[in-house]
Amino acid sequence: MSPNEVEVQLNGGGTKKLTTKNILIATGSEVTPVPGITIDEKKIVSSTGALSLASIPKHLVVIGGGVIGLELGSVWGRLGAEVTVIEFTDRIATGTDLEIAAEFKKTLEKQKFKFRLGQKVTAAKTLPNGNIQLTVEPAAGGDKMTVEADYVLVSVGRRPYTENLGLKEVGVKVTPRGIIEVDDHFKTNVPSIRAIGDCIRGPMLAHKAEEEGIAAVENLANPEAGHVNYNAIPSVIYTHPEVAWVGLTEEELKQKGTEYKIGRFPFKANSRARTVDDAEGLVKFISDAKTDRIYGVHIIGPNAGELISEAVLGIEYGASSEDIARTCHAHPTMMEAVKEAAMAVQGKPIHF
Repeated sequence: MSPNEVEVQLNGGGTKKLTTKNILIATGSEVTPVPGITIDEKKIVSSTGALSLASIPKHLVVIGGGVIGLELGSVWGRLGAEVTVIEFTDRIATGTDLEIAAEFKKTLEKQKFKFRLGQKVTAAKTLPNGNIQLTVEPAAGGDKMTVEADYVLVSVGRRPYTENLGLKEVGVKVTPRGIIEVDDHFKTNVPSIRAIGDCIRGPMLAHKAEEEGIAAVENLANPEAGHVNYNAIPSVIYTHPEVAWVGLTEEELKQKGTEYKIGRFPFKANSRARTVDDAEGLVKFISDAKTDRIYGVHIIGPNAGELISEAVLGIEYGASSEDIARTCHAHPTMMEAVKEAAMAVQGKPIHF
């Protein structure tokens, strides 16, 4: 193959070679395996198999406390399953603001989630009764123990799907983790080949890949025209309540030594949330201590995935928390909690 040829397998059998001026790789990602665990998509499942279990689990063990594991665990938990999450690190939802993650954990525990943090699964075997027995041990080392479940969800993350694409043969640079190296305009080191989405750096999000796809094609038509502001890419965990965030976390700002100020507002003080009896969670604004420019917004609460859009727009256009605070928000709406959190940055919330 060459940098201007693609060979594809046909559904009816056989292959076909396509010759082209440019190639855009958007092959996505696949489930990251766990050593010692074989996914059969029946009793030990990936996120795909977890969508079509044969029955509601009596006990579902989720290996990995990240976004997908918590989302699917939440689904089956609400249908009646006992859910245990085994996570290698000492926290859940890595990547979220630590304060929000702690609040999220408390919320899930109210929903009967059980968490075993700082532990790892090293082996799995099928018992005579058809259940799965997992061998678990502390991540830092220590005595082994076992956990039994009728279903196990392997959800420790995803990895770029870049194997067996012929990238090495045409000279495309790939990191040891399988990530295709690209510049700010999605170009690889091979001039005719670009890449977007899960197979390049950045969060593995469909909307992030969509923005990159648009920008990459714009660049093909008009070199250097398209771009993506990665600081304004929202993330959402679709549990109930939802968790959503955009921009920097408080921990990231601390690591950078950046001075910042915070405003918080709880949904229990929001009239719409109280009226519909869905008032768990809060909105957290983080802005620059001097200029008030918004650094990040973090939400746990009803419709967080929708509410975060105002913060995304604010960050995209360089808004301050005061800009949001001075913007009229309809009453009664959940959006008022966003406004009040912005007002709280200046110590001036109205309803709390």
